[in-house]
Amino acid sequence: MAKAKMVTMDQKEEDLIHEMSIKCLNEIGVCIHSEKVLKMLEEQGAVVDYDSMVAKIPEILVNKALQSAPSQFTLYGRDSRHDIALPVNGPPKCSTSGLAVFISDLETGEERNATKEDLTKFIRLADALESVGYVWTSITLSDVPTMTHGAHEAWITLQNTTKHVTSVTAQSAEDALMQIELAALVAGGKENLKKKPILSVVVCPVAPLTFEKGAVEAQVEFAKAGVPISSMSMSMGGISAPITVAGMISNNNTENLASLVITQTASPGAPHIYTVESTPMEMTTAGVNYRAPELPFISNSAAQMAGRYRLPCETGCFGGSDGAIGMSKSYCETATTTLSVMGTDLVTGLGSTNNALTNSYEQLVIDAYLWDCYQSFLKNQEITEEKVALDIVKEVGPGKDFLQHEHTFANFKKELTLWDKKKLAMQTTLSNNMVPEARAVAKDLIENHVVPALDSEILKQGKTILEKYDKLVLSD
Repeated sequence: MAKAKMVTMDQKEEDLIHEMSIKCLNEIGVCIHSEKVLKMLEEQGAVVDYDSMVAKIPEILVNKALQSAPSQFTLYGRDSRHDIALPVNGPPKCSTSGLAVFISDLETGEERNATKEDLTKFIRLADALESVGYVWTSITLSDVPTMTHGAHEAWITLQNTTKHVTSVTAQSAEDALMQIELAALVAGGKENLKKKPILSVVVCPVAPLTFEKGAVEAQVEFAKAGVPISSMSMSMGGISAPITVAGMISNNNTENLASLVITQTASPGAPHIYTVESTPMEMTTAGVNYRAPELPFISNSAAQMAGRYRLPCETGCFGGSDGAIGMSKSYCETATTTLSVMGTDLVTGLGSTNNALTNSYEQLVIDAYLWDCYQSFLKNQEITEEKVALDIVKEVGPGKDFLQHEHTFANFKKELTLWDKKKLAMQTTLSNNMVPEARAVAKDLIENHVVPALDSEILKQGKTILEKYDKLVLSD
């Protein structure tokens, strides 16, 4: 089966990135702000300096992790129609963005702090949009305790979608255990959650080469529970990684390998996703640049390295509009987005504006419609003797047309992409109708889309778990 993909490096260059990552892990090491995790790695052969909290990871430990990590597994949804088998067979599956700080008010357009009601609506909208393959927890809540917001976001998201849920915040081992307990309620117990994980989690190393105490200890607990880990390296060229593209690729790879070692040391065979959302800085502002021309090269290099290691891959960022609600204003920006998603299994970013600081209902609709069309460029093509159709060419003969041949009528709907004209019309660049139309779609789906409710006893237990967790954290 032929698949659209972008190969960025030849074998020698790919080998060099791997070799430099191994050298970095062995000679420079990674800083891990957790004595517990450092001790765990030391027992398996890492060289640890507890004063600097740096672990130097030998190649043998990396190879052991690569051997134990599964190359295939499934991200499950509450509804099996939304299960995602990794690696995907066809276009990548795309998720909502996360973790935005603000929400764009659906009535006023004002950017403001988000509430539980906002997250509920945003996730229900994502559940209704067919193009959304899975759902990130998406928005930082302002109406719950700061130290427990990740668990609240995970619980609200699990209630309001039947798609797979990826949690974006885990601030401690205790936080991870709470999210595991909540997900287990929905899955039917911790063993069922381990067999069919309806929850995965993003754990970000802090570039360059650093793991925070709370996040890395949470990672260990998630790994033990069988919750898939996305080790999202967010190397920012010129700030948290070398400004060179090769330097960013190498740092992304090194952090992913280090994170994989942590996952596999904690629980050999635990599912792990090689994940990168990395860009150079915007040189005029020192901000993130999701429209950098280098982004496709960086993202596709991540997919290439993940393929080398036989690991599923997740990259960002499909959405991430850097300005007002709408779509890319130039062909170059559109091309950058298209090229960035080739070769990966999972893509993030639907619904974000303001460089991922804000999530928008209208932007989610627009991005989902765009993704509908983008997938057409990425679908698999079957290259076989039957598809070449030489027998049909023989029947038609030289100098004649295929217009009236039954083969054309039998196959054109299966072979060709017939875009939804209504969705194409919404994409007219700078159209004054695009955002109002998207707003109308969002309001209609939020009001009328029905998500199957969880059992009342499960809801009651979840509420009790969160109330106890809030009290525990606030009393410390």
